[in-house]
Amino acid sequence: MASSGDIQVKELDKRASGQAFEVILGAPAPDAKGEFPLSPPKKKDLSLEEIQRKLEAAEERRKSHEAEVRKHLAEKREHEKEVLQKAQEENNNFSKMAEEKLNQKMEANKENRDALLAAMNEKFKEKDKKIEEVRKNKETKEGEPSGEN
Repeated sequence: MASSGDIQVKELDKRASGQAFEVILGAPAPDAKGEFPLSPPKKKDLSLEEIQRKLEAAEERRKSHEAEVRKHLAEKREHEKEVLQKAQEENNNFSKMAEEKLNQKMEANKENRDALLAAMNEKFKEKDKKIEEVRKNKETKEGEPSGEN
């Protein structure tokens, strides 16, 4: 065991993986002062001007921070307005496009319906002509004397 002042080193064992030691520290001397003082060091007395200067600097920092926060909030509000405006524009564009598509479909449906009605009217006119023709043929046949009597 090796000894040096207040420190004792005792070798525990040797192994292939390494060595192990025990370090024993001695008791501190009663007259030795600790490295850390128990109370914080005394500050020098600040003059009124120094206190006033520090207060003004703190106030300036506070105002600067407040201005920075206000600037950030204003930018955020501006961004929100832009986003809302863009969303409103997109909504309006979508509404216009939907209305245009609906009007086109309605117009196409009306045209198809008109064409269908015109075709049906034409078909009915043709049938009426045929019926009239058949009626005339029947009347002419009835008007002629039949040879069977």
